[in-house]
Order: sequence, then C-alpha cells, then structure tokens
Amino acid sequence: MRVDILSKEYPPTIYGGAGVHVAELTRALRERGDIDVRVRAFGPPRDEEGTTGYPDLEALAGANPALVTMGVDLAIAADCGGTDLVHSHTWYANFAGHTASLLEGVPHVVSAHSLEPMRPWKAEQLGGGYRLSSWIERTAYEGAAAVIAVSDGMRKDVLRSYPSIDPGKVKVVHNGIDSELWQRAEDPDTVRRHGVDPDRPSVVFVGRITRQKGLPYLLRAAAELPPEVQLVLLAGAPDTPEIKAEVEELITGLRETRDGVVWVPEMLPRAEVIAMLSAATVFVCPSVYEPLGIVNLEAMACDLPVVATATGGIPEVVVDGETGWLVPIEQVQDGSGTPVDPDRFVADLAGALNDAVSDPERARRFGQAGRRRAVESFSWSRIGDETLTVYRDVLG
Repeated sequence: MRVDILSKEYPPTIYGGAGVHVAELTRALRERGDIDVRVRAFGPPRDEEGTTGYPDLEALAGANPALVTMGVDLAIAADCGGTDLVHSHTWYANFAGHTASLLEGVPHVVSAHSLEPMRPWKAEQLGGGYRLSSWIERTAYEGAAAVIAVSDGMRKDVLRSYPSIDPGKVKVVHNGIDSELWQRAEDPDTVRRHGVDPDRPSVVFVGRITRQKGLPYLLRAAAELPPEVQLVLLAGAPDTPEIKAEVEELITGLRETRDGVVWVPEMLPRAEVIAMLSAATVFVCPSVYEPLGIVNLEAMACDLPVVATATGGIPEVVVDGETGWLVPIEQVQDGSGTPVDPDRFVADLAGALNDAVSDPERARRFGQAGRRRAVESFSWSRIGDETLTVYRDVLG
C-alpha cells in the first residue's frame, strides 16, 4: 500500500500540533515496514527519503495567502500519481488531497486538527482568503472517504459544522505523544539563561499567539497569582499584528505590578522546552478552542500537572482532580469560543492556578499521574495502528 501524506508543516518546519502529529504519524507508519509512505509538505526541499518539499509558486508572489496555498496544493496534487490513498492535514493541504483524489480516483482521508467555522477570527488574518479556506475545507470534508477527528469533542464539532457528512465516516483517533522524547529533564542553566529562576514556583504556557489559545485571559488571570510565582510564556508566531499588540500591552501592564513575568517569543528547540517544563510547577492551557491539545500531553509526559479549559478535546486528556484542573467555561455559540462571561472565566482560571501552586506536593502527584496517563493511553504506535485501520476500511 502506498499512502501520500499531505501537510503544510513537516520537520524542520513545525509550528503547531498538526505538524507534530504528521511527523509522529509518519514515523509510526514507516516503522511498520509494510507501507510505502510518501510525505508531501510545503516549504524547502527535504533530505529525508520519501519526503518532498514544495515552495510557493513565484507566479503567485504577493497574492492573498489562501491563493498561494492553493498554488502549492496543485503542485502537490500533480505528484500524487500512483498512490493508493491520500491523507491530508488541515485546510492548507485539503485542496491538494481533494484534487488528487478526483484526479487519480483514489480515496481521500482528512484529519481534523481544527475547523475553519470554529475560528472566525481568521478573517483578521486572511481577509477574503478566509472564505476560500472555508470553502476548501467544506468541499474536502464532504467529499472525503473518511474524516479522522483527533478527539470525540472534535468529532462532534465536525458533525455540527458539516451536518451533511455521514456520521459513520467520521472516526476518532486521538493525538499522541512520544514519551521517550518527552520526559522530565532538569537543566537549571538553560532555565536561568531564559530569565527564569528554577528555585521559584512558576506557571508555564507554551503555544502560538492566536485567538484560540486564550493568552489574553491568562495574562489577566496571572495578576491574581501569589507574588513569588513566575509566569513563563513560551509564546510566538502571532497570527495578526492586532493580537500581538494586545498581548504585548497586557504583558507590559502585568510587569508593572509584579516581577517574574518572562516572555520568550522565539520557538525553542525541544530540549529547551522540556527544560522549561521540568522547572515549572504547573502548565496552563487557557484555550477557548482546542481539538485535543498536544501541548497538554507534552507537559504531562514531563511530569507536569495541567490547568486547562474544559473545552473541545481537552477533557479527554486532562482528568480533573487526577492529572490537573479543568476550568469551566460557557461559550458563545458563534464558533469563536468566546466566553459568555469573560470575567468569570478569568476568575475561575485564576482560582485554579492559585489552587495548583498552593500545594506543591499535590501538584507533583498530579504530574506523576499525568505522565502515566500519557504513556499508557496516547502512544504513537497505537495511533499508527488505528490510522492504518481507517486506511484499510476505505480501501475495502
């Protein structure tokens, strides 16, 4: 069986959970030895055998980003001849998968890592391109042979967003974690180099600066943390100048009232992220939209308890009162994930964080339980097996 995996992100260019998923799934499938896995990803040439990079088309330089994406997708689709199945990840590659499926007469499997209807703020980023990205996603999902949702929460979102899809073709295969790569490794020198005191308690956030990650709510909640607790933000790749400016203003305001507010805007190597996680007291995920949240699994694999919003697929990962704290949220039903009562959400988030840092011994127990859960329930070998089952089902 030959499978062509299509993705915007692939090493060395990864900036989100979908890219991590594609890299780890590819490795798990290739390790089986009985599948010919070809990866077709956006960006520069790759040295890895069986993997091809596709740069932006020069003819579309300066065009709307959605059109640039479609140009790359057409180049990818043109190279899928001879495959048995195409598997695309995120709307960026969905157009390539749908086009290749029609061109070659092969099944198209879509992995749902996020949904355009659940991210209306992307209109800020793409303008009219958001209408294009939404059309691409809808067309690909409705035409796919199968849709893989990374959580049961995401499956519900898929069926709510695209009600014409047959529920029987939407399968749940959770994201995973490589618990050998992600495990506690203390490195105080690295932590200090980034401006964090490893001997003080800290709350750490890892993620892109996007509306869905809820960083502004965290920055407001952090004002209620005890003065000795540091806030560590490994936060970069802002979606828009507007969200970047909002976050910068909130960080500046927070620094005027307390010390220990550390912002690292660049994407750090994995070893340094692990060092920062290993020095922390608790990990925080204030997302208002999160299909699953690989970052939570990465933190749990490093023995870190998690404070996270009870939304999307997060409750399928974080067990309240066992591996962390789930923060309740009532959300506006317009796809944005905005809290109905933002002040209440901020207060509840602050309360959970204060509870987490108030008892270090309990936090350690929760962290150890999180590590066990990550190892036992979210291995990539299992996820590879479940994904292969989906492939075989659609191939008959």
